[in-house]
Amino acid sequence: MSQSRVLFLCTANSARSILAEALLRQLAGDRFAVYSAGSRPESVDPRALTVLGQAGIGTEGLVSKGLDAVSDQRFDFVISLCDKASLECQQIPHKGRVLHWNLPDPKAEPGEAPFVACLQAIRSRIELFLQVVGSDPLPSSRELAPAELFRALADETRLRLMLLLLQEGELCVCELTEALDDLQPKISRHLKQLRHAGLVQDRRQGQWIFYRLDDSLPSWADSVLRLAAQALPGPQHGDLRRLAAMQNRPSREGVCGLSNLSKESA
Repeated sequence: MSQSRVLFLCTANSARSILAEALLRQLAGDRFAVYSAGSRPESVDPRALTVLGQAGIGTEGLVSKGLDAVSDQRFDFVISLCDKASLECQQIPHKGRVLHWNLPDPKAEPGEAPFVACLQAIRSRIELFLQVVGSDPLPSSRELAPAELFRALADETRLRLMLLLLQEGELCVCELTEALDDLQPKISRHLKQLRHAGLVQDRRQGQWIFYRLDDSLPSWADSVLRLAAQALPGPQHGDLRRLAAMQNRPSREGVCGLSNLSKESA
């Protein structure tokens, strides 16, 4: 079985992403090829290595690296560990699913206790990550075939989802549910099918799940979607009106099922 490739990102690549790289390597064994990098790399904090050693986690080969060291590589998952690093994800051309785990920087506090707490928080995230990925394997990377695109778009719900993402760029699950005026489980099921077909990708930010067209979508597929948008103005305009009405409300929290979104696996 081929390995999934995971990249952890934080600003300095000296604490959080180093802890995450070492821990996932230990917990997942040969299932993943694990890397880390930073937008402004600094030397690895000795406390990170000490805490990993105390936890019985190997530290061999852990060094701080910049984004240039991984920019030409393909990754199935890119996981940012701070808000600043989440912006750097857009600079990685060959990324699959993008996740965002915003964790406090343990270097801001003295002593080893903040590093212990950070490692525990990362462990909880990684254990959940392994559960979800284990039950929902990624498709192998490949070129999108025309038949796959047309098969996906043959369903009206999936077509409308794709056209909304084409028009709006990125939307969360609750926005898509509101725009299509349909049930969230149904919308989530169709989004999962689109993701498996390589047509959309998602990212998590706290309890929110955002979708956009896959970055690797070929130009011919983009042209097909734009032609479809011109041919189906009626349904698209209705979806856009409902979306605009939702976004203009004082608060989206009453509409968004935040407790449900945190459990979303699509």
